[in-house]
Parts: sequence; C-alpha cells; structure tokens
Amino acid sequence: MAYQTSFLAATKARRSIYTLTPTSPISAARIENLIGHAIQYAPSPFNVRSTRVVILFGAAHTKFWDFGLAMVQANTPQALGLLGPKIKGYSEGYGTCLFFDDASAVEELSPRFAALSKQYPEWAEHSMGMHQFIAWTALEAEGLGCSLQHYNPGVNADVAKEWSIPETWQLKGQLVFGGIKEDAPPLEDKPKRPLEECVKVFGA
Repeated sequence: MAYQTSFLAATKARRSIYTLTPTSPISAARIENLIGHAIQYAPSPFNVRSTRVVILFGAAHTKFWDFGLAMVQANTPQALGLLGPKIKGYSEGYGTCLFFDDASAVEELSPRFAALSKQYPEWAEHSMGMHQFIAWTALEAEGLGCSLQHYNPGVNADVAKEWSIPETWQLKGQLVFGGIKEDAPPLEDKPKRPLEECVKVFGA
C-alpha cells in the first residue's frame, strides 16, 4: 500500500476537523484498506488483536447519527442546543468508523499469561487508542477530515440491533470522516508545553 505523506508529517498534521462534506478524495475501498492497515499493524497486548471495526457509509452512516441525536433528545435534552448542531455536522460527513473491543478475545490468552489477564482491560485501552490514532492519521494524510467522538454507551443497544453486533463487542469510539468544506476555518497549532517540562532524559 503506497503512502503519500511521511509518518512524522502526518502525525503533526492530524487535527479534529468538524466541517465535513459527504464526499471523499479517495474511494471507499481505499478507506477500508487504510482502516484495515490500522487493525493489522497497531500494537496489541500479547497479540490478542481484540480491536474490531464497523465502517459505515451512506444511509448506514446517517442512521448512526440519527441514533446519536435520539439518544441526546431522550437522555440529555438540555444539551440539545449544543450537541444537536454537532451531530448534524457529523451526519453530513462521508462515513463513520465504529471502534469496538471484543471482550471474548482475552479468553484466548495463553495460559502462561493468565495471571496478567486482570490487567488486560487497561492494556486494551492503550491498544484501542493506537488503532484509532493510526486510522485517524492515515485518513487525514489522504485528504479527509476526521474527528473522534464518543456517543457510547447511549447508542450501544441501537447499534447492536441495527448491525447485528456480537454481544462481546464493546463500543469504544466513533471516527467520523468526510471531505473538508472549502470555508473550513484554517488549522492552527495548539499551544504546547515546553518539551523540558514533559521529557526527562538520563544517562545519555
């Protein structure tokens, strides 16, 4: 699979982009390949490979954000004024990638790692973040805008029913993506702490 952007440049350019269009500069098949790359090559504790994804396009993508809007209306109507326009913006994108962790995967751990199984949930969260980061960065490197959302667990039941999700799959996040509107605000570097406050080096 060929890439157009260097790794460090891509990580620097990755941003949350919310002003999306229902178009894409790359094909749906290419998007599937990029997300599949993240699933295959992101680190996984003991190589359990518990991350799962469902990629939604078209009506399925819109349906998911209908679930999100209905959840807000039912559970936090006081937040509708704030979240309603955000959800509308997500639904105007090209697609959404749902990230899950398969709880049954830990059962496949080798017996020699059994004593560490209680620590696996934390390590699975680390792995989930890396999967999401790789997918997000890869999509933006090829011209898409993305943002990572968390409308779970309020939408979990609707998602499981609509797309026949196994009971052991736990929804962890939603990466919404699409074309970037021409009038999108310019991306600016966010403030960062000085490296000397964040990085300590010994023995060099």
